[in-house]
Amino acid sequence: MTTFITPTFKRTAMRTAAILAFTAVAGCQSVNTTQGGAIGIDRTQRMSSLVPEAQLDQEAVKLYAQTLNDAKAKGQLNANAAQAQRVRTISQRLIAQVGTFRPEAASWKWEVNVIDSKEVNAWCMPGGKIAVYTGLINSVKPTDDELAAVIGHEIAHALREHARERASQQMATSVGLSVLSVVTGNQATSDLGGTLANVMFGLPNSRLHETEADRMGVELAARAGYDPRAAVTLWTKMGALSGGSAQPELLSTHPSAESRIADLKVASEKVLPLYQARK
Repeated sequence: MTTFITPTFKRTAMRTAAILAFTAVAGCQSVNTTQGGAIGIDRTQRMSSLVPEAQLDQEAVKLYAQTLNDAKAKGQLNANAAQAQRVRTISQRLIAQVGTFRPEAASWKWEVNVIDSKEVNAWCMPGGKIAVYTGLINSVKPTDDELAAVIGHEIAHALREHARERASQQMATSVGLSVLSVVTGNQATSDLGGTLANVMFGLPNSRLHETEADRMGVELAARAGYDPRAAVTLWTKMGALSGGSAQPELLSTHPSAESRIADLKVASEKVLPLYQARK
């Protein structure tokens, strides 16, 4: 049967898409995923009922396993035993401190792996699935304190459920697009697994999310016995790397080095007593 799409039908579809998208946004709940800590992270977040925490965590388990399997098949998973042990040792000290911000996170099924790649990158999926790329270790040559700043930052993203926040925004848009696809003939989907992959590896973090992760990350580092001021030296190094023709992936979605360093100086001094108390 041939379907004739008239201008009136298109207008109706557009209005319906807008209404559905608005309904999805209206269905968001105001939450605060973490306690403030000494650094004072207290922003109220908006999470959509379309993106349940438990389901997103399940999708993260699958996406993480797929990522590791792909790396393993290429001989790129934990290829350097010493590097993997170093990253895991630092990560475990940081993970031991997550209860300060989110008590139940201590019981997450944390995983830490190193992927052999030239990419200067690291990330932590929902539920505590961490990966650090050798490109970061080999190019930046971070001290343990600096590496703790990177991993602490990524852990903070997971604690604050920044991926779920961004997925909530994207899923709300997808609801409208699923109606518009009838008009355009394009495939539209609200598949949560695909949304998570896009959020983790495609869409950039907002500057607000990055700033929260920076601040929470330095507190995690300080509480774990790592010098929080190393975050400043780390991003100075990263800024120098970005001066070349190929910008590090870890910097491509982050605030400018200058603004980040200025904020980190303030944050690191604020939590410095926590580090000094551990010495």
